[in-house]
Amino acid sequence: MDAQQLKGHLDLLLLATLEQGPRYGGQIIAHVQASTDGYFTLREGTLYPALHRIEKAGWIRGEFQLLPRGGSPVKVYALTPGGREELRRQRERYERFSAAVRGVIGGQA
Repeated sequence: MDAQQLKGHLDLLLLATLEQGPRYGGQIIAHVQASTDGYFTLREGTLYPALHRIEKAGWIRGEFQLLPRGGSPVKVYALTPGGREELRRQRERYERFSAAVRGVIGGQA
């Protein structure tokens, strides 16, 4: 994985992951890794600062919950209405960016 590529798209990946439903950190890490066939492997040191930053922006909200398996409460993150709107904006920007790159390097449109 190229950390620089991830850096520019991390918020989009996190918001899109939470669009599918609330998740806690370990579930987010597992989902991103599985969805990208292991190309992106998030580390906790990357994930949690990003989650805190986008929570502060109002795009997600986190609340501590007990899991059915028991143990200590975990913070479960969910997309807010503002986060859904931000996800829409970021998807549009990504599609424009992706199309522009394809225009230069070739490939399918």
